[in-house]
Amino acid sequence: MSYEMLVALNVLDDQMYQEYRDAMKPILAAYGGGFSYDFKVSEVLLSEDNSEINRVFTIKFPDNEKMEGFFSNPEYLKVKDAYFESSVGSTTIISSYEKNT
Repeated sequence: MSYEMLVALNVLDDQMYQEYRDAMKPILAAYGGGFSYDFKVSEVLLSEDNSEINRVFTIKFPDNEKMEGFFSNPEYLKVKDAYFESSVGSTTIISSYEKNT
């Protein structure tokens, strides 16, 4: 079993968002996390909350506890504050689920 989230973003600054990804990946790996899929989206046909979306990805962890640990990690929160907050206009968690691996 693993725990996965399907996430949609409106990325405003691709370069800074990539810096965020580069800085957070070692922390993510320390929690057994990673990305399964990652897409740049050119057209959204339907969105429940009317947020603009131009990036969709899945992020996975061994379990929900590891995911919560990652997102509350002080080092991750510093990276998020330095890069994510100014490079992303909106975040939508489309779904979160346990996945048989």
